[in-house]
Amino acid sequence: MSRQAWLTGLLRLTALLPLSWAHVIGAMLGGLLGWFPNDLRRIADRNLALAFPELPAADRKRLLRRNLRETGKLMLELGPLWLWRGERVLGLVQGAVTGEEALTAAVRQKQGAILITPHLGAWEMAGLYYSSRYPLTILYRPSRLELDALSRYGRGRLGGAVVATDASGVRALLMALRKGEVLGILPDQEPGGAGDSNSLFAPFFGITASTMTLVSRLALKTGVPVFLTWAERLPLGRGFALHLRRLPEVTAAVSLEASVAAMNRGIERAVRTLPAQYLWTYKRFKTRPPGAAKLY
Repeated sequence: MSRQAWLTGLLRLTALLPLSWAHVIGAMLGGLLGWFPNDLRRIADRNLALAFPELPAADRKRLLRRNLRETGKLMLELGPLWLWRGERVLGLVQGAVTGEEALTAAVRQKQGAILITPHLGAWEMAGLYYSSRYPLTILYRPSRLELDALSRYGRGRLGGAVVATDASGVRALLMALRKGEVLGILPDQEPGGAGDSNSLFAPFFGITASTMTLVSRLALKTGVPVFLTWAERLPLGRGFALHLRRLPEVTAAVSLEASVAAMNRGIERAVRTLPAQYLWTYKRFKTRPPGAAKLY
């Protein structure tokens, strides 16, 4: 059986579970990662040491264990979020989304908006919620796990248009903005090697991090508002609480460099409210400035 078929089957199997069960099993699997050497634990441990040097070692160790459990939940909730009926998925959102009125007004006025969703909490839940309510074009990077077809289906089935990170995808983003629609972008992926024209180095948790310029370029070019959103994973499989903040400093910045730095500051503030649910198992600081020492 191919890896693609195996992973697809696993996702379909987890989609048969209630969310609470998926989260319990995911937390158990994530907890096991804390008990033996593995790459996910090593990367998360290194990232937490870089991002929170002020924390005592015992506190960082507790945060690491919580983060690995949340990572397990993240993996097992993909099946339900991508494959459940739309009404059932949307029913997982608990309470109103504070600050959504500003996004609604921007869309109603055909102003357009950029919605950035960092790797915090359940970003797939956030994308599904907003695509069910607004004309949303979602930018995605092809999966290394050979799940492109399933991920495009899962992300776009409630109304979102899913486009790849290539020239045609960027053109689709510009067209959507000109029509006053909303863009959905994951802003904290490693955009490329040092010197890549699509990236700049900007501070993130006090570390110089290679950061995508796409959000800032679009915001500065069009003047559209930028919003940051994340879906907080609630305890006991109760669902998700969605948070939305406007980041006016990204659009109002006097330079591309200042805009990119403002975006990173906004993401960092959000992550600090929910540090256990950030994707610390990702090599966010892999690309270094010329001459700088490697961090992994």
